[in-house]
Amino acid sequence: VQLQAYGGGLAQPGGFLRLSCAASGFTLDYYDVGWFRQAPGKEREGVLCISKSSDITYYGDSVKGRFTISRDNAKNTVYLQMNSLKPEDTAVYYCAIARTFGINWHYESTYDRWGQGTLVTVSS
Repeated sequence: VQLQAYGGGLAQPGGFLRLSCAASGFTLDYYDVGWFRQAPGKEREGVLCISKSSDITYYGDSVKGRFTISRDNAKNTVYLQMNSLKPEDTAVYYCAIARTFGINWHYESTYDRWGQGTLVTVSS
């Protein structure tokens, strides 16, 4: 049973990256999925999340209009499309699953299982 985030790397300001969160050993359909990030010297923060059937999404203020979350349950994968990247987006990004996140989507304690992080660096 594993949750794995990947796709991080180096991007220039204004550029884009797409992160993936893939599940193995279990079906991601039964879970809401969130993305968090932790910048150097800062606490982990909730970035955005998506419900099981994709009918509900929440976005953190810092990424609204730039980041998009989507999922492909047939591929057991959730995606984080990051556009118009800024240096302050530099962080380790984590995906996590919850039976249901509700209004507390941005709290770490809402989530039951975490993937390992993937590093995103935005720099010229």
